[in-house]
Amino acid sequence: MNMNKSLILVILFLLPFISVNASEQKSYEMPGTQVVPIQDTKSGGQYELYIKLPEGYGENKDTEYPVIYFTDAVWHIEMLSAATAFLMEDVILVGISWQKDINEDLKKEHGAHVSRFRDYSMRKASNPEVQAKYQLGQAGNHLGFIRKIVIKYIENNYRTDPGSRTYFGFSAGGEFGAYVLMTQPDTFKNYILGSPSLKGDIPYLTELESNAALKRKGFNANVFVSYGTLEKELGEHAEKLITMLKTRNDKSLSLAHVVIESADHQRAFPMTGVRSVTWLSNLTRDKE
Repeated sequence: MNMNKSLILVILFLLPFISVNASEQKSYEMPGTQVVPIQDTKSGGQYELYIKLPEGYGENKDTEYPVIYFTDAVWHIEMLSAATAFLMEDVILVGISWQKDINEDLKKEHGAHVSRFRDYSMRKASNPEVQAKYQLGQAGNHLGFIRKIVIKYIENNYRTDPGSRTYFGFSAGGEFGAYVLMTQPDTFKNYILGSPSLKGDIPYLTELESNAALKRKGFNANVFVSYGTLEKELGEHAEKLITMLKTRNDKSLSLAHVVIESADHQRAFPMTGVRSVTWLSNLTRDKE
């Protein structure tokens, strides 16, 4: 009993010190990263940009930097930050968040990322109830937001090279990237489409690809498409996209096709990040 009382006294004595240590804890912030609120003025939706500047940005006053724009900002920024730190350090990262003020019921049902179902998809749902609930097929509107507001903001406020814009998207973000490539390819110079979710989209993309004006202008882009060997159905759709791009015989298009061994959808993501940034850094080096 005396031993128990002594133990209790020791714990009570240490409690103030334990609470002090706990109060000194704080959240980690990624160095060189800013979070900027931004509004889609057409829809009124509130978003955020996660902007990470190169370490030497403040010192190299005359340098213009390439920019990697990416969707699903929260999911991707850590991986892209790590990959570029070792493979392509002189680049600005710009992550575009999901809509922050999305309907709370939808957010509770599907999570904070629910707006990606709407913003990254190119086709409306055939089911009227599903369409009314999720407003699918708004890729065109989201692209307008990125072109007219996001890119304009970045290029007005940071030293960027407009000729070296890159898009990185994975899964539904890869689907959105394929849409951008087929509709307004001049938005970016480089496209990284990791495991693009293109189920049901190939016929629509084929229609977009047949656009006469696009064929006359050409893509004038470098495109990286990847998927894992264990992504069977998704890989089949990605192969159809690759075939579509190849049959164009567009000399202004450079296509890299990577199949990641023994990778399912989850494992394909980090490997896509490393492989694609390596590809991009080689492009940048060749340009120099």
